Amino acid sequence: MSRPFHALAFAGLTAFWLGAIPLGCQKSTMTPTHPTSQATNAFAAFDPERFDARDADWRVGPIIYQVFVDRFVPPVDPAKQAAFFQPPRSFRSDWNRIPQPGTRVPDLGCSSHELEFWGGDLAGVRSKADYLKSLGVDVVYLNPIHAAFTNHKYDAQDYAAVSLEYGTRGDVSALAADCHTRGMKLMLDGVFNHMGRTAPRFQNAMRDPASPDRGWFIFDPACKNGYRAWYNVPNLPEVNLENPAVRDHVWESRDSVVRSYLREGVDGWRLDVAYDIGFDYLSAITRAAHAEKPGSAVIGEIWNYPEPWMPAMDGLMNFHQRQVLLDWFDGRIDGARAGELLDGMVRDTGIDHLLKCWTVLDNHDTPRLKNRIPDPALRRIARVLQFTLPGAPCVYYGSEVEMEGGDDPRNRAPMRWDLIAEGNEDLAFFRKLVELRRGSRGLRVGDWRLLSAKRLMAFQRYTDRWRDTAIVVVNTDAVPVKEVIPARDGRLMNFAPLLDVLSGQRIKVRTGLLELDVPARTAMVLVPTDDAGVEYSPYKRVP
Repeated sequence: MSRPFHALAFAGLTAFWLGAIPLGCQKSTMTPTHPTSQATNAFAAFDPERFDARDADWRVGPIIYQVFVDRFVPPVDPAKQAAFFQPPRSFRSDWNRIPQPGTRVPDLGCSSHELEFWGGDLAGVRSKADYLKSLGVDVVYLNPIHAAFTNHKYDAQDYAAVSLEYGTRGDVSALAADCHTRGMKLMLDGVFNHMGRTAPRFQNAMRDPASPDRGWFIFDPACKNGYRAWYNVPNLPEVNLENPAVRDHVWESRDSVVRSYLREGVDGWRLDVAYDIGFDYLSAITRAAHAEKPGSAVIGEIWNYPEPWMPAMDGLMNFHQRQVLLDWFDGRIDGARAGELLDGMVRDTGIDHLLKCWTVLDNHDTPRLKNRIPDPALRRIARVLQFTLPGAPCVYYGSEVEMEGGDDPRNRAPMRWDLIAEGNEDLAFFRKLVELRRGSRGLRVGDWRLLSAKRLMAFQRYTDRWRDTAIVVVNTDAVPVKEVIPARDGRLMNFAPLLDVLSGQRIKVRTGLLELDVPARTAMVLVPTDDAGVEYSPYKRVP
């Protein structure tokens, strides 16, 4: 007796067999244990349109350069700038002096070092636009420029006005135009969670309980200062975002701060203490920014795990990733564990979100990297990772020459222009990393894949094209490490060479494996190369 021949389709696959349909399979509702969309070798992983879309989005993987305007370029006319700073504020003319901690000024709710100024302005930033372009910068990000009492300006007096010593809103638009002419973008720092105690609105609210400005803040006798202040700092009264008038002024109305600056040429906002603003208001700010200027960027300062914060914003400053790296370099975890933590972060957050996040190693709130990681070899590894991990390298001004600076205010020293010289090894290494990243589509917009290793930390960045692949291998140990790791990319041909672009060393792929001998405290960035010329090439039919 002949047996029936059956075909059963499910989840895009077709199975054939002779005989009765197995019990429970009478309906085509079965799905494979590992759906095709999740398989690491699925054709969808090499979809060129996905990578092309990332390539076309300036928010994906740019090089950001953070500027503290007061400390970036010495003033052309020091006497003119000094006139802006009347006691208790003071003007410093000793440009290369590292700021030192001051004393508390109780009546002002701040410290004396917050009232020291070196006189940098927006015209000075404009004068260095060509330098920034030559450095390979894609985005210029300014610390707050709005009217404020302190030098750091996180105590806004007026969100809509530029601080007088910096210039005018016309100067902001001119700087944006200078950036755009050179193929760069300009982003501002929005400090919308709190203002300053010297803000006219707050002073009005303090004097007159019936003032309309009273609703801008939260007054409560139970609070230490009689009003809610950020981290209980008296100089930083929190803004009442639940007040519709506040939201209208900051982001909702056409003439709001967020929307008007975008209309005048700015390309995006970095939001201070975004974790305090909350998901709903962050989403509203992002929607307003995108409505005013499609493709603009909203990036939040987030010190938490990054997973839930997008798409409330386009991206975030990835301090979680920074802490993983620091724990690794400090010896609290090893390279393999660091890789696992980073891999979990990528999986939870999603690569497309993460590519818009900023890779931060140091900034105005942390010690500079040279002070945090004194070992030059480990510090260079950190810089390599900043330029090769998924995300956008956010470079604090002066990092290209590894400026020194400990805790605040030492980390906010004036820019060391005297160190910008062709013989500076730190500058040369920085330029090499910029060149590497700008020449690698995989490092800018590629996906991420962790590579299995015991003592090393290794990962792959890849796109739809084999030439874009980059394999990063790191040994933070004080001794060399020999290890065999998988390449995990079937497009890398057997016996085809990989070039370490940092050392010039060549390694051959051996049936999908890499036999590595990594020197102590060294990072390798391996990229495939095809040396065959017009002769035989195993890559001739591989995309």
